[in-house]
Amino acid sequence: MKKIILYTALGLMTTVPFLACSDDADTTGPVIELIEPEDGDSLLIGSTNGIHLEMNLSDNEMLQSYLIEIHSNFDGHSHSTKTTEETTPFSVHKSYDVSGLRNCHVHQHEIMIPSDATPGKYHLMVYCTDKAGNQSFIATNIVLSHDAKEHED
Repeated sequence: MKKIILYTALGLMTTVPFLACSDDADTTGPVIELIEPEDGDSLLIGSTNGIHLEMNLSDNEMLQSYLIEIHSNFDGHSHSTKTTEETTPFSVHKSYDVSGLRNCHVHQHEIMIPSDATPGKYHLMVYCTDKAGNQSFIATNIVLSHDAKEHED
């Protein structure tokens, strides 16, 4: 009986590592190269051209999707006087399908900043997920302003 248990234990010790480790598993996340906007760029509130977003996405196997998120980076206090102008903190949470591609160049102007968006500091985040579920992200700081230069493409 002891021999059966010993052989079973030895068999499991030699078999389980091969079952657990597979050379076929994709564990490498996608690569995101954000070209524009650059860190610290000021974007024009109310522009009819939309945010100029340009980036390269790539994966060693296959891409699945990317997500653009923009949210305020306000620190919770203000030194300005209250104005009569109504503003709304700007936010975006939009996903795009790029399945079936291994490399993708994104150049878009889809995201509009409404004219009532609150000026200030924001984070622009790009998340990219590959077919295996691996995810990478990149973050950059942007500023929304009524005085920013209109982007020309």
